[in-house]
Amino acid sequence: MSDIPQLVRDDPWLESHAGSIQQRIDRFRATLSDIEARSGSLAAHAAGHQLTGIHRQPDGGWMIREWLPKAKAVSLVGDFNGWNRDSHPLAPARGGVWQLHLPAGTLGHGQKVKLHITGADGSHRDRIPACILRAVQDPETHDFSGQIWEPEEQYVWRNDFDPSSVKVPLIYEAHVGMSGEEGRVHSYREFANATLPRIAAGGYNVVQLMAVQEHPYYGSFGYHVSSFFAPSSRFGTPEDLKYLVDTAHGLGIAVLLDIVHSHAVKNIAEGLNDLDGSGNLYFHGDDRGDHPQWDSKVFDYGRPEVRQFLLSNVRHWLDEFHFDGFRFDGITSMLYWHRGTEAFDNYDKYFTHGVDNDAILYLQLATTLAQELRPGAIVIAEDMSGMPGLCRPVKEGGVGFTHRLAMGIPDFWIKLLKHTRDEDWNLDEIWGTLVNRRHGEANIAYAESHDQALVGDKTLAFWLMDEKMYWNMGKDDPDPVVERGIALHKIIRLLTFALGGEGWLNFMGNEFGHPEWLDFPREGNGWSYHYCRRQWSLAENPALKYVWMGAFDRAMLETGKQHGLPGAERAQNIWMDYEAKIMAARRGDLVFVFNLSVDQSRPDFEVPVPGTGAYRLVLDTDASVFGGQGRVDASIEYPVSAEGKLTIYSPARTAMVFAPAG
Repeated sequence: MSDIPQLVRDDPWLESHAGSIQQRIDRFRATLSDIEARSGSLAAHAAGHQLTGIHRQPDGGWMIREWLPKAKAVSLVGDFNGWNRDSHPLAPARGGVWQLHLPAGTLGHGQKVKLHITGADGSHRDRIPACILRAVQDPETHDFSGQIWEPEEQYVWRNDFDPSSVKVPLIYEAHVGMSGEEGRVHSYREFANATLPRIAAGGYNVVQLMAVQEHPYYGSFGYHVSSFFAPSSRFGTPEDLKYLVDTAHGLGIAVLLDIVHSHAVKNIAEGLNDLDGSGNLYFHGDDRGDHPQWDSKVFDYGRPEVRQFLLSNVRHWLDEFHFDGFRFDGITSMLYWHRGTEAFDNYDKYFTHGVDNDAILYLQLATTLAQELRPGAIVIAEDMSGMPGLCRPVKEGGVGFTHRLAMGIPDFWIKLLKHTRDEDWNLDEIWGTLVNRRHGEANIAYAESHDQALVGDKTLAFWLMDEKMYWNMGKDDPDPVVERGIALHKIIRLLTFALGGEGWLNFMGNEFGHPEWLDFPREGNGWSYHYCRRQWSLAENPALKYVWMGAFDRAMLETGKQHGLPGAERAQNIWMDYEAKIMAARRGDLVFVFNLSVDQSRPDFEVPVPGTGAYRLVLDTDASVFGGQGRVDASIEYPVSAEGKLTIYSPARTAMVFAPAG
């Protein structure tokens, strides 16, 4: 048994693929051993960004180095030399690197720079260095340039944070630029000062930041990255981003970077595409280098220099900005040559058919590096394929992520609301969707994310209430559509929170049912910022029903915190009454009762529970403080009968949570 990977021992269904799983372990070990032999450690290897780029030297001068193995000529241009393409040439060095040493005083803080590269194909282009630490856009020409960034005062960190202190991630997914009421771009500091306190007060212990890596098109939501080491200058300076992370840590909140290593912008002017004119520097040179669904470029993960570039990027964000981990975007596209376009109907699809083992090796190295540099780091995979072992340690045959996103759940809820009447909801289908995951591989459950909030789609609240949200959200308005919508909004989120994973994620504003979509400035809307916002005032107006939805979200998270949920223990289905449309489940020490009937309340309903003594009602979607009808007295204790049952009143279209009264 000792030569069988632990992943296979725990899942006999994988036995026929034990060889492939062992090959992944062996290849990782061999690669890591080679890295350590050459660099001393994985962390030292992941310091490529400190060797390439533009850096101040101990003698006060500057070293400019760039990996351009097929380039014919390279020179540094910028404000310092009047953009003269002939005055400051770089010279070839070892390993395809070009370099130039400049004396102190040549470059200065805030100056714009580029590399003028004569490519292998004879092209002549001004390009941004690959490891530039800051890139800025000219407000008139809209052209991006690299920028020397060396402020006189270095940021002084105020707060330490241990990511391993986060036992159950309660994640607030957020976009800094759209975090304010006004239709404009908001800054890192505005987010830190105004939005982070809201997140902390809401009970969340993790914030996941989108669109931080520099990207030329705002409407890409940050997913077409151009400068991987540069925080987006739209939202402020690098020091401003450090202030955001530091402030979050002071509030007890971990900060994750939504990191994009699955692809890159194909733009020649801003990004890495064809940097040396060879056609295959960072990306595959053939069809594999193009991502047709995303209109972008795909990295060549099998090239050691590319792996080192990406690993250095992981280290940069952990070291320089003190992030506590990552949400790796688009993992499915990385894992398979078909980019996730094929069905995953058997285990061969995960281990032998169409798998990009180079990408898997890179991800194993990246997750290992993250834990080495930031012990306890939260590293989440956005994967819809369900690859076995993705969230298991590398030594066991896994890829090393701590969590994966439960991507099928929000799709299920939207499909259900679009195509099925409330009366026809199938309890078995709901249960099966929420608990269908590999035990031992932690999932982050969510009912909706930014994907549902973008223009062209709808959030749960909008699917449930639509235009009624604009006219009938006053607390004194008895509109039945809104009443149904709020009731189901709470039930769906609680179902997902209670059963769907080992962590929770919410996109900003969805906790109180934000009424409108997100729309970035683009040609189709006249480049308007009007919908590039979150209206926090709605959740704070005591006359509006949004207050009820926000209050329920806070209570749901607080209940979970008090009882260690959503935790590692699997939910147990303890009762299904198909006629009454009632489903009861136990997780941890809590008992959940969901009544999905549209009109049938059930008095004297018996629910089997573990233990003896009595239970108390700790959360009730029907409570008046959450906009319900307040039909159940929360002060009552429910004794466990000799038959091991609670007798309760279960109102229609409500959810109730019971805990031991002891």
